[in-house]
Amino acid sequence: MDALLTHDSIRDATVTDAAACAAIYAPYVTDTSITFELEPPSEEEMARRITEAQRHHAWIVMEDEEGVLGYAYGGTFRTRAAYRRTCEVSVYLERGRRRRGAGRALYTALMPRLAARGMRTAIACMTLPNDASLGLHRAMGFEDVGVMRRVGHKHDAWHDVAWAQLDLTP
Repeated sequence: MDALLTHDSIRDATVTDAAACAAIYAPYVTDTSITFELEPPSEEEMARRITEAQRHHAWIVMEDEEGVLGYAYGGTFRTRAAYRRTCEVSVYLERGRRRRGAGRALYTALMPRLAARGMRTAIACMTLPNDASLGLHRAMGFEDVGVMRRVGHKHDAWHDVAWAQLDLTP
């Protein structure tokens, strides 16, 4: 079991983290329906995403002595101007790192960064079934706000998507 993870192991991501983040994310793309992407993004694409997230939102990584073991970020929820203070959040961990506190630690560090950048609401979008993600978001105080039925098709199956939101204002 991993040692208790601390916030000392969490920092803002840079483009030099792109390869590690891409490697963590790739199995979610290829082996699960947790994300609706069909092709894993390249290191270059991941670097672009990190840069974009850092511009207006936040992207953080958790690392130990072996390197990056997970990341979380906030990004644009919708492109229309009225949504500019609302962001969509995600967290991804290396396989085998779930349910050890890393997701909670990443989100605990991420939410204040987003609030400091003017975000008022964080939105989470979760492909169902995904008990681990639902549990994490509920534990972090996200409120369930709805389920869209059979809206994503991946791995020869239709999937529901749950939505939850968290108020980031004091």
